[in-house]
This record gives sequence, structure tokens and C-alpha cells, in this order.
Amino acid sequence: MRKIKVAIILMACMLALTASAKKYPVIKFAKTTIDLGLFSQDDPVQTCVFKFTNVGKEKLVINYVHTACGCTVAEYPKDYISPGASGEIKVTYDGTGKIPGKFKKYIQIFSNCKDDLARVFIQGEMSELPKELMKRKPVVAD
Repeated sequence: MRKIKVAIILMACMLALTASAKKYPVIKFAKTTIDLGLFSQDDPVQTCVFKFTNVGKEKLVINYVHTACGCTVAEYPKDYISPGASGEIKVTYDGTGKIPGKFKKYIQIFSNCKDDLARVFIQGEMSELPKELMKRKPVVAD
């Protein structure tokens, strides 16, 4: 009789744990790194968009987005993202006054997901060459 009581208590505990398991939203990005490519310091402001979907079972809330430095700004949705719905985070890099060359910057997304921190990256290369020279096709010798 005692074994039956213990078995019933264990089953009740397992059912209670299963019922109380919290469901979370899950943010899934189409791309986690966007390459802005080569651009001129004459045109130092570059923009890209990170598209994502809430593949979880609860509403997604993006609480805050932190960028690597002041040269990068992110705009993100302030409303709930329902399960199955999509959203966008617009990232603008401003290389004004920066030394030309390659760069890689992170963007941290804080949300109500179980793993509350997600990271995406932008990278690219800013050239010293004027915009006009970058668009010219190379001359091929015969």
C-alpha cells in the first residue's frame, strides 16, 4: 500500500511540473550577420534590416537593443510579436569621422525569450576612395 501512495505522489508531482512548465517566445533571425560590403567614406552611412520570426508559443517582447558603439543605431518594434509573426530590426552604421578599413559590430537584443540575449552582427569595409572612383570599372589592357 505504501508503494502505491509513493507512486501516486510521484505521478502527481510530475504532472504538476509538466503543467507548470513555462512556454517562451523564440526569436529566429533569417540572418545573424549582414555584410554591408565595400563603401566609400564619402557615403559613410549604411543601413540594413535584420528580419526575424517568433517561432515560439508566446508573445515576443523586445525589451532593449544595445549596439557595440555610438556609430551604430538600431530601431526595433516596441509592440508584441505574436507566435508565428515576423518583425524587423533596422540597423544604421555611421562611419563619419571613423578611420577607413574593415569593421565588425555586434547588436545585442534583450527580450522575454528563455535565452533573453540574442546577438546579430554587421560587417563591412569603408574605403578612402571617393564614391566616383569606386564605381568605375577597371581598365583591361589588350
